[in-house]
Formats: sequence, C-alpha cells, structure tokens
Amino acid sequence: MEWSHYRFRSVWPLDADPDAVYRVLERPDHYADWWPQVREVRQTGETSGMLRFRSVLPYDLNVAARSTRHDPDRRILEVAMTGDLEGWVRWTVLAATAAHGAEHPGTRLLFEQEVVVRNTLMRRLAIPCRPLFLANHALMMRAGRTGLRSQLAAEARHVV
Repeated sequence: MEWSHYRFRSVWPLDADPDAVYRVLERPDHYADWWPQVREVRQTGETSGMLRFRSVLPYDLNVAARSTRHDPDRRILEVAMTGDLEGWVRWTVLAATAAHGAEHPGTRLLFEQEVVVRNTLMRRLAIPCRPLFLANHALMMRAGRTGLRSQLAAEARHVV
C-alpha cells in the first residue's frame, strides 16, 4: 500500500436545484467565501489557479489546479492538481428524486478525489498520522457541505 495515496468519495444531499449547485461549484474563485478550509484561491489563467487549504491540523497544502473537464450539460467539473497534492478532483451534480413528499427533488452531489501527497512533512508522517489525515479531511468535507448549504440558501433568498 502506498501510504501517501488517498481516494475519497463523499455524497452530499442538498435541498437545492442541481443547476444552482453547479453554478456555485463552477466558480472556484469564490470557494473561500463559503468553505472555511479553502484559505486562498488565486486565478493564474483562464482555467487554472493556485489554492491553499488548511483544516484542523497545523499545516497548509498548496496546489496548482487546472480544469480538465467543465461539462454544464452533465454537470461535471474535474480538476487536475499538482503541488503538495498530485491527482484529481471531480464534482458530479445529480438531480435527486423527491422523497417524503418534498415539492422539489434537490441534489445529490458526488465528490471524488484521488491524490498522492507530495508535501514532505506529510509523507514522513504518512504511516503514523494517516488516521489524523483522514479525520482532518473528513472535517474539511463536513465544513464544505455546511458552507455550500449556507451559500445556496443565501443565493436562493436573493433570487426570490
């Protein structure tokens, strides 16, 4: 097993229109507005940028990101990353079926990521700290889901 290799998959049920969710996600330059662990986003080209992340553990991760798929029809966004993390991230925005008599079906948001950690300190600590790294990522994802829900609710209030 490569201890610095990670695969993540999260599903976020959201009470929002899938197109509204996609519109928020396709603006990575605004992620820091709603996702607390995204500390900085700097656009470096039309489809590329630099991002800095920091969750609970006291270290920053810096990555260069480049869009590799921007498919509004299928509502898929995919990004290649290099730097402290090397790999890819994909968002797939799916319409969820209405449940329990809900008037609007909402969204099922799928987050997938496969990366190899290149950060020197994290590689040295890969074996003993892997559970901490996984917990740190889980906390970041939970905060992202909460922030996205708040962002979508705020944008819905402005539309009405």
